[in-house]
Amino acid sequence: MEGDSLKSRAFAFALCVGAGSFILAMLAGSGGAIHAGQAARALIVAIICGAMSWASAHQALSTMAVAVDSAITRLLEAAHGDFEGPTPEAVRSCMPGLARTMDALFIETRSTLESIHHLAMFDPVTGLPNRTHFRRDVERILCQVPDGQSAALLFVDLDNFKVVNDTLGHAHGDQLLVKVANRLRNVLQAERGTGRTHADAGVIGRLAGDEFTIFLPCVADGGDATRVAQRILESLCQDIDLSGHEIRVGASIGVALYPAHGRSLTTLMKSADVAMYHAKACGRGQAQLFNDALNETLSEKLTLERDLRQALDGGQFALVFQPQLDLAGGAPASAEALLRWNHPDLGLRFPGSFLDTAEDSHLIVQIGDWVIEAVASTIARWDALGIRQRLAINISPRQLDQHDFFARLRARMSHYGAPAHLLELEISEGLAMTCGAAVIEQMALLRREGALISIDDFGTGYSNLARLRDMPIDRVKLDRSLIADIATSEQALAVAQAVVGLIHGLGHQVVAEGVESDDQIEMLRLIGCDSLQGYAIATPMDEARFIDWSQRKRASALAAA
Repeated sequence: MEGDSLKSRAFAFALCVGAGSFILAMLAGSGGAIHAGQAARALIVAIICGAMSWASAHQALSTMAVAVDSAITRLLEAAHGDFEGPTPEAVRSCMPGLARTMDALFIETRSTLESIHHLAMFDPVTGLPNRTHFRRDVERILCQVPDGQSAALLFVDLDNFKVVNDTLGHAHGDQLLVKVANRLRNVLQAERGTGRTHADAGVIGRLAGDEFTIFLPCVADGGDATRVAQRILESLCQDIDLSGHEIRVGASIGVALYPAHGRSLTTLMKSADVAMYHAKACGRGQAQLFNDALNETLSEKLTLERDLRQALDGGQFALVFQPQLDLAGGAPASAEALLRWNHPDLGLRFPGSFLDTAEDSHLIVQIGDWVIEAVASTIARWDALGIRQRLAINISPRQLDQHDFFARLRARMSHYGAPAHLLELEISEGLAMTCGAAVIEQMALLRREGALISIDDFGTGYSNLARLRDMPIDRVKLDRSLIADIATSEQALAVAQAVVGLIHGLGHQVVAEGVESDDQIEMLRLIGCDSLQGYAIATPMDEARFIDWSQRKRASALAAA
């Protein structure tokens, strides 16, 4: 009877009961013979039984219909987002199995939605509101701040988090973030104990990485906000135990006031960010309140950010090339691709005037992508012309922080058909000493594919020699400060010679950069330097001049050989 309606099934049931009753009545009263009176009585019994069965079935059918309607209505409510309401009693009494299923469905759906909401709004490591949640809450609170009342935004940036993350591992880094978040909570809790109203509705958020923000909706003045910042510094300066490692992380804090330093959250965050960087520039481990002088800095920074975005969109960047000369043969060993900005109003700008802002605003990633694109196309174009010239590019920490950096690099090289052996990546000494295992593994893979890896500005930071020995690198570039006085100072020459010997002992080539005189060239030749780069060799040149220069140098080197 599949496919029949409930009503037709009830009717069939009543009909069967009536027919059965008729047959039984006929058999019970037949005595071996059947006559009309007996059939009439049997028919009456059958009709009564059938009617009673129909009435009973109809009542059950009505109860079932109510339960089904209730279930449908409740499911429609759930489809519109109501998973809190109870399962109707009609369903529970008439169809308990369905009721249990609906209960389980609503509980599971509520749990799933709560998990999705938590993932979307809270940082999974610390449990603090994430950037989206923090902005939403603070923007709502800002709309409710009465006229004449001040609020404060604190931008907290940990000073030594990257070192901990890279040396002890990401698991310890996450532990550190959790402990920092708890200390921030404790500071606000202690503020509540003083009876200050701003702590009651204070909002803490983790924006990204080692950046935290705290919003205080009611402060007396800048001094009040700075006092809270100082309490945070004192808390974070105390040792933190990470599985037996005693860590003192420290922080730099920028403070901005509403409405004095901005009426929107976006402006407040930029103001606090500028104040935080000022705190770092002043020696770290301190809090700085945004002021008029920093306001001018912020204005300049915002203008520079806007101009950089326009430069990316407007094709204002260009590459120049500074060669590195092989001391043994006299031919170009490599060339460093250097960025230049043709500003429409200010003319030619060098990287030192804008890269810090690009780093702070994360525009360095887009600029770095532009450089990779330009270098890949240049390598391929030169290779097609028979010019086998290796090009070196500088890679910033922000770029390496991108999990897909090496994939994107390979994609651009493959897109243009640029051979990997004509590419050289340069990373700073500080970055080489702190980059994680995943980055080192990717560098090793790229090196196996033919590319060269170099450490730039060697001698400006602290190097772990064991790490330097194990890193997948080919060349080490001495910073100009190491060779500046080698032609006039025996001590400087001895230091440079020792460093060159150490690097050679580790199996790497040595490049001296910032070479500015013939006397320096001679001293570097004597101590065994492999390649030279600097104004004494050649200034950075555009593509046409560089190709001409390199071809003449190669021809001269061949003739001398």
